[in-house]
Amino acid sequence: MSTKDYLENDYYQVLGVSKTATQDEIKQAYRKLARKYHPDANKGDDTAEEKFKQISEAYNVLSDEQKRKEYDEARSLFGGSYRPGGSTGAGGFDLGDLFGQGTGTGSPHGGERLSDIFGGLFGGRGRTGTTQARRGADVETEAKLSFEEAVRGVTRSFRLTADAACSACRGSGAKTGTTPRVCPSCEGTGHKSRNLGGFSMSEPCPQCRGRGLVVDDPCPVCNGSGRGQSTRTVQARIPAGVHDGQRIRIKGKGAPGERGGPAGDLYVVVHVQPHQVFGRSGDNLTITVPVTFPEATLGSEIRVPTLDGFPVTVKIPPGTPNGRTLRVRGKGAQRRDGTTGDLLVTVEVAVPQNLNSAAREALEAYRSATSDQNPRADLEARAKGA
Repeated sequence: MSTKDYLENDYYQVLGVSKTATQDEIKQAYRKLARKYHPDANKGDDTAEEKFKQISEAYNVLSDEQKRKEYDEARSLFGGSYRPGGSTGAGGFDLGDLFGQGTGTGSPHGGERLSDIFGGLFGGRGRTGTTQARRGADVETEAKLSFEEAVRGVTRSFRLTADAACSACRGSGAKTGTTPRVCPSCEGTGHKSRNLGGFSMSEPCPQCRGRGLVVDDPCPVCNGSGRGQSTRTVQARIPAGVHDGQRIRIKGKGAPGERGGPAGDLYVVVHVQPHQVFGRSGDNLTITVPVTFPEATLGSEIRVPTLDGFPVTVKIPPGTPNGRTLRVRGKGAQRRDGTTGDLLVTVEVAVPQNLNSAAREALEAYRSATSDQNPRADLEARAKGA
């Protein structure tokens, strides 16, 4: 596939997705179109076969984050003002000039400039022969948090062991005093193209295994891989309001990149220890508070603890049934936007286990005074569907 193809083909239009489409949307669009235009389902249909090739080309670029980024930058750079076929006109320029083929008004060095600009799309190497920078690997670890730390957020130190450049050869893979040479098979790109019947797919070079370099005298420490293990300590902020089992992404805290590439990301799986009093319901905290029968029946005001250590007064309305939940605004977990959830207070009517004689006599008198009240009067009838 040539550089020119990247400029002339709108891969988003081919797949029928927007330029802001997510990877899942791109994948779904590709699968739907691939089923529709697959050659096995359209035997003898040359139009369908050509369409399938276009779909596969588009997906090959847009499904790869790095290729997609470079593709977007390329089309943005020229603003869609190019003219296919080497034509020129108002507001346009000669593609032939840019690829070193035309006779128009473009720069005579256009081919060289484009080779460097689009180097990443064709294996990560321009005419300078330099290999492409590589992003560091992502690293995953775990963290045990107290209930309070999960609600409020906390900064933690993580001791990470990750793949890194060999300290002996500084990542070259070559023995001290020697240097690797450019891979003759892929000419330093680290990639080889494989023909898939009308279009090609880029794969890691089998000779250099994607490095773009060949080591004749390998480093005895890393056996020529250029990689080793590094242990380091990083500080990372766990945001407020995380949940048990949540996987947090902390950008740029993973393994260092190669040849100037960006660092990978750190993923932290959070394990939250339960609290002996409070619970969680989304961004709200929960608490169950015992109340006496007179408090629930006659109404009262009770003190309820909060996670910040400052109790609040909650009004229990007269006739509050067992299990009713009352809301205290702003005493829950912190949200990402800076606002705070609520404290949900569930009332639990406590039944006394031991009664003194005065209390027993009072309850007997209450039972006699309310003997005409039967809360189960229609229960059996409703159970029969009457």
